[in-house]
Parts: sequence; structure tokens; C-alpha cells
Amino acid sequence: MQFSLTQTSASEIHIRKRVEGHLESALSVIEQLKLESHLSFIEGVAKLLATTFIRGGKVIVAGNGGSLCDAAHFAEELTGFFCAKRQALPAIVLSEPGHITCTANDMGYEWIFSRGVEAHGKHGDVFIGLTTSGNSASILRAFEKAKEMGLSTVSFLGKDGGKAKGVADHELLITGCTTSDRAQEAHMCAMHIIIDLVEMHLFQT
Repeated sequence: MQFSLTQTSASEIHIRKRVEGHLESALSVIEQLKLESHLSFIEGVAKLLATTFIRGGKVIVAGNGGSLCDAAHFAEELTGFFCAKRQALPAIVLSEPGHITCTANDMGYEWIFSRGVEAHGKHGDVFIGLTTSGNSASILRAFEKAKEMGLSTVSFLGKDGGKAKGVADHELLITGCTTSDRAQEAHMCAMHIIIDLVEMHLFQT
């Protein structure tokens, strides 16, 4: 297959306006994090995670597609380190290919994360689910299993929140996004702040 630049893509003025449009859109979504409800979410979840680690618990994170990549990023910032070298913090991202393909093949894709929660979770842990549509069946079933097992639950949602709205104990809903990318950018910004606050609570960084 051969590709060639279209006349539109060759216009420097058009390209610059497109770039600026993306930046304005991203900044407007990030601005939502200044809402009182979102600030309270960030502060509350950071304290929840710090308390969970102090009590010997762990964090389990899940998402689909780009949200799975964000979930993995969140987990590795905890098991590695973010702003300061310190003790590793226990976090698991439900992304192991053998588990996902086995469960999806034998039970159905909607069970991949709930089975992961069942396998690794225990009372007092925290389950974090990321879904920009709010309608991911695999995330919804994981929330059900987490609640059944006594885990605290946290959701990162987009658009109108979908079926997941109001399900988790702590919820961040980024609205006004027609596509997933903007919501995911806001989610990642919030997660980075949460991790920074966790390190502050635990290690006085």
C-alpha cells in the first residue's frame, strides 16, 4: 500500500490550527480537575491508598485498551517510584496475557478482570477501574466482585459516566469528551498527582 500527503495535510496553516485546537481541548479538560469535587477525589484517593499500604493492603488496577496502558502506568509508578526513591508499594495491573486470553476464551471477555480481582484481592485492598465510556462490562463485573469481597473501589470515568456512574466508592468523571483521549489525559494527570500525594503521606517527600 502506498501513501501520499493530501492537499489539506500539506497546508501549514491548517496543521497549526489543528495542533492549537488539540491543545486548547486538552487544557480545557485538565481544567476540570480544579473543580472542588475533583480536588476532593484526588486528595481522598491519595489518603485511601496511603492508608491501605500502611495496613498491609495493595492496589489492583484494570482498564481496556488505552485505559489498560494508563492502569499499567499507574501501577508501575507505585511499584517503582515517582518523584523520590523509596520503598516499593504493592500494586497489580490486571494485564497478564495468559490470564486474559484463558478467561476470555473459556468464560467470556467480560469476566477477565473480575477473575483477576477474585484471584488477587482481599478485604481491605483497593480496586481501581478505568473506563472512559463507563460501559465496559469487564470493569463493571470487576467492581461487583470487588464490592462482594470487601475491597474499596475507585473509578476513573469519561463522557457521561455510563453504567459505572455512581458504582464506585470514589469516582472521577471527566465530562465533555466525545473521544477517549481527552478523558485519559485528565485521568493520567489526576493519577500522577495522587501518586505524588501518596509519597508525601508515606515518605514525607
